[in-house]
Amino acid sequence: MDDPKSSPQRSHGRKTIRPSIVPRDLMEDAPELASTWKAQVITLLPDAFPGLLGQSLTGRALQDGLWQLETVPLREFGEGKHRNVDDTPAGGGAGMVLRPDVMAAAIDDARNRIEPQAPLIYLSPRGKPFTQAMAQHLATGPGMTLICGRFEGLDQRVIDHYRIVEFSLGDFVLTGGEIAAQALIDATVRLLPGVLGNEASTEEESFSDGLLEHPQYTRPAIWREHEIPPVLMSGHHGEIAKWRKAQSENLTRARRPDLWANWCTRHGNDD
Repeated sequence: MDDPKSSPQRSHGRKTIRPSIVPRDLMEDAPELASTWKAQVITLLPDAFPGLLGQSLTGRALQDGLWQLETVPLREFGEGKHRNVDDTPAGGGAGMVLRPDVMAAAIDDARNRIEPQAPLIYLSPRGKPFTQAMAQHLATGPGMTLICGRFEGLDQRVIDHYRIVEFSLGDFVLTGGEIAAQALIDATVRLLPGVLGNEASTEEESFSDGLLEHPQYTRPAIWREHEIPPVLMSGHHGEIAKWRKAQSENLTRARRPDLWANWCTRHGNDD
């Protein structure tokens, strides 16, 4: 007889910080926090979370209840004695494909615990390139449900049926979607109110206005015979702003001609 299936109920987050440095404190069951931004992750590797998301500012915000994290272990929805989650590709070929019935069961279970407006996202190399603008948009919503692929990917019928959005971190392939999921969550959570503490710090970052960020410097004023550019030590805020903008434009033009072309189009610049 097959093992009985139990619905996962792991939800991570805290209303207040507890004086502890034990990472597993972030993984204990926690009450649902109303109106709190929430990330759900459907994965075969639930122990990979919170990972780096439990450290530094995102980890502190998780403890503070500024956002919530829930893992949905895909294996718990598997079929048969061994809880199989995959099968051979239709039409032949190498590798295995995640089964539609198993993934659908996990999705249906997860979506019962998140706002219906929250997007359902599949981390995939063939998806749209994820951008800062997308992170800013996701940060304004109630949260998101992420699907971490494995093996040769996910049955296309699931993607079509649920109208799943596919995002990619770049033109490369990972062994699974967990690392990509953590990167996407980190990029979004840091934009939530109160997470960084200084909301202005996100306004001058790379991609925020379509340009790469200008170079940064700090003390000492001279390091190994390299000086901080004099304009940054002048105290003239207008000249500093002009210098930083010029640096951002020059860096973007040289390193990311695609971004530079888009920026020029938006600003009516023929350069």
